[in-house]
Amino acid sequence: MTTKRAVLLLLLLTGLFVSSGCEAEPSGAITVEKRDDGWRLMVDGAPFMVNGMNWDSYPIGTNYEYVLWNQPDTLIRAVLDQQMGLLQAAGVNAIRVYTGIQPKWITYIYETYGIHTMLNHSFGRYGLMLDGSWVANTDYGDPRVAEILLKEVSDLVREFEGTPGLLLYLLGNENNYGLFWSGAETEDIPLADRASTKRARDMYKLFNRGAVAMKAVGVNRPIAIANGDDMFLDIIAEELPDIDIFGTNTYRGLTFTDLYDNLKAGYDKPVLLTEFGADAFNSKTGQEDQVCQARYVVDNWMDVYSHAAGMGRAGNSIGGFTFQFSDGWWKTGQTVDLDVHNTTASWANGGYRCDYETGKNNMNEEWFGVMAKGAMTPAGTYVLTARLAYTALIDIHRFDPYAPGATIDSLRRHFERIPVETAR
Repeated sequence: MTTKRAVLLLLLLTGLFVSSGCEAEPSGAITVEKRDDGWRLMVDGAPFMVNGMNWDSYPIGTNYEYVLWNQPDTLIRAVLDQQMGLLQAAGVNAIRVYTGIQPKWITYIYETYGIHTMLNHSFGRYGLMLDGSWVANTDYGDPRVAEILLKEVSDLVREFEGTPGLLLYLLGNENNYGLFWSGAETEDIPLADRASTKRARDMYKLFNRGAVAMKAVGVNRPIAIANGDDMFLDIIAEELPDIDIFGTNTYRGLTFTDLYDNLKAGYDKPVLLTEFGADAFNSKTGQEDQVCQARYVVDNWMDVYSHAAGMGRAGNSIGGFTFQFSDGWWKTGQTVDLDVHNTTASWANGGYRCDYETGKNNMNEEWFGVMAKGAMTPAGTYVLTARLAYTALIDIHRFDPYAPGATIDSLRRHFERIPVETAR
């Protein structure tokens, strides 16, 4: 164990990261800007590369029904002070958080740790109440659904607009995959099935109406969607003129292959990776594999930076959000075995060669954390232990593609120095 990692582990176990103050940002607009060399997200007049993290806080034994923001303020503050300190130390400047958080906590996170929040409304991804009954699979062509969702996102702007630390609004979470799935648990995607094209067009039309409704309220933050990869890109280009940022959950392996080029050619918007990363469990060996996870996280971020404006490639990358901060012990089954760290792979992806075998699943939803999750502490938090992917992020986020003199060559040199052993 290196000295840096030993020190980090001690800090992780004790929760003694010291936060630094940060002046609140003005309530002026955060915008996206296109120049000759590409797209940038502009914050306070300066380009802002999103070094983000998908973040939540679910103690072992709980699931999606647990809501941190419903807990006493003393517990919320203890959790934030522990976990935001760890994110700050890794150079994370933004977190992805679903609705339920109150504006005061977005401001607290920003003013105390300098971390912005991307506020995520699921936009019917996991169902909604319709005429007094729960409907698990949303029909975006139903006028009643449109009325509910348009009101919800408009009210969201009314509640949060001008909140210091609010970076942007995000609508949905792979809602296009929900056109195929009947539930929330991740499964293999029937990419060849185009029977849902009409439903997709209805859905993207409503996403665009949502953006228009939010802007009518007076939004001064960009609005993004979280699409599943670049699926239905042809329909998106036709039906989503008013979305500011194309967000995508993308898992393609060590790089994102032709994603940025496809978006540049087919839908000229800035690209934000709302999810990407790798799990830390090797389905071949049946063991934790931190080296493989770290290798994918490092190469993924190198690809993100290489497509930033001014780097000479597609020029449409404005950053991304690593998936995810800590393991989700509830992801397999969702309501059962909540105190078991399940090792059942739920979907297959050939881009993750460390453990891919033809005809077998290899992606372990409960093991995507760059932090391993442990037992509760007397303070009401839980122990977090850094994996190699976390320590790699410390070095990754030291690179600024917008810095004077930043080039593809300097990017490569920076990433070659990150101490991650060769993946198996």
